[in-house]
Amino acid sequence: MMRASGRPTLVIFVKVPRAGRVKTRLGREIGMTTAAWWFRHQVARLIRRVGHDRRWRTVLAVAPDHEGLASRALPAGLPRWPQGQGDLGDRMGRALRALGPGPVAIVGADVPGITAAHVARAFSALGRADLVFGPASDGGYWFVGCRGAHVLPRTLFRDVRWSTEHALADTQRSAGPVPVAMIDPLDDVDAAADLHRQGCVTRDAPDAMSRNTP
Repeated sequence: MMRASGRPTLVIFVKVPRAGRVKTRLGREIGMTTAAWWFRHQVARLIRRVGHDRRWRTVLAVAPDHEGLASRALPAGLPRWPQGQGDLGDRMGRALRALGPGPVAIVGADVPGITAAHVARAFSALGRADLVFGPASDGGYWFVGCRGAHVLPRTLFRDVRWSTEHALADTQRSAGPVPVAMIDPLDDVDAAADLHRQGCVTRDAPDAMSRNTP
């Protein structure tokens, strides 16, 4: 188990950015190489924004485990933790329990709008609630955090319909009667329309990807 510090912990869930293995729904619209290029650079941008803030420590929760721990396609300089087996709920539950004992939060790497101010407000909300969610317009969520492993219900993430409009509602139901707070809504990128709506650039992506692939 990774040793915890006295600061809150921000966990960025990230896959190794390989064409055909990451952002495949987006890749079916814009090309798998372009989608992987976008994701790789989005991860780097996110880490520049929030990964080195002294108010919290940041950990990359990587998948696949062995490839993610060694990959040069992910930014260096932050500790890495293997996500392990199971569905998304299994993996998030392990991270929330293992990377404490203080406040721990998980964000996805494919949310262009995340800033340090969003993360700071979310950790502040954990001072008045056991669980905090950052909702997304598609019914999912971009942020989930807990005040500490000791407050996590054993049923959390059970029977959640992932990748559907029911994900947030199902997760709240699985949490039971614990105090919950909501923070700023933000959206991830799943499709080409999301890229355009959020002003993301993919111009010249295939050439850039070929130049930078390790």
